[in-house]
Amino acid sequence: MSGLVDALVIVVVAVLVIARQSRATPIEGERRWWLLPTILAVVALREPGILDAHHHTASALLLGAELLLGVATGAGWAWTTRIWVEPDGTVWSKSSRASAAVWGAGIGLRVGLFALGAAVGVHQDSSALLLGLAGTLLARAGILARRGQLLRPAANSGWAYGDSRMAPAGEEHA
Repeated sequence: MSGLVDALVIVVVAVLVIARQSRATPIEGERRWWLLPTILAVVALREPGILDAHHHTASALLLGAELLLGVATGAGWAWTTRIWVEPDGTVWSKSSRASAAVWGAGIGLRVGLFALGAAVGVHQDSSALLLGLAGTLLARAGILARRGQLLRPAANSGWAYGDSRMAPAGEEHA
């Protein structure tokens, strides 16, 4: 794919993910949360220009920084996302204002990385941004899935204070 198509894919995926996370959505335990980030990573890695032919070390360092920044942004986004359990046991999530701030800071830092690369003369392909976005989405989705799993057992286990069900014979409510 060309750089223009990569940029378009990045914008479309970012807009869809941000729009989806700005409203409450269920976290499904069986969902393949890793699928979209994996597809984005495969698309990014298929591009031949992900590393600058004339500056291998510098472009590899910038790519590594992009990946680390992507994972950190995704982790920050996930940890600032509000999650809760409904009475039926469904776990829901919704991004907060802090999540938007983390996303904005991640974009700002990515712009800074691009500027740094341009200042030292490293050609940066849009594939690196696509790979960084994949890292962001993978970290975010993985952490949210784990947080949802940790909440789910508490929502579905045993007796709770104020539970209207009767305890089985020989057991008392704590």
